[in-house]
Amino acid sequence: QVQLVESGGGLVQAGGSLRLSCAASGRTSSNYGIGWFRQAPGNEREFVASINWSGSSTRYADSVKGRFTISRDNAKNTVYLQMNSLKPEDTAVYYCATSFVHGSSNPRVYDYWGQGTQVTVAS
Repeated sequence: QVQLVESGGGLVQAGGSLRLSCAASGRTSSNYGIGWFRQAPGNEREFVASINWSGSSTRYADSVKGRFTISRDNAKNTVYLQMNSLKPEDTAVYYCATSFVHGSSNPRVYDYWGQGTQVTVAS
């Protein structure tokens, strides 16, 4: 099993930045990819970004392209989501999850999930 813990969320003004972290423990020797999803109240869980095991391939939702950057440091078993130019519509709980299917936006193919971290963007 893989355990995931997200951190770095908080309250920020529109136009500001946050960096989320997703720290993995457990079976971190497996070659899994990581996806970030978000869920706002009353909405379905939404794909944000993903990265493969080596970090050589990334994918982004259209809504965050050019503003968010996903990266990973396998030596630290940590994946990051740098979020710039934040908008009020980015407000949500952000989750990271593991998958052996790289680049999928379907949350059903993700196996292990963290508990989430709240991001609130004030206008």
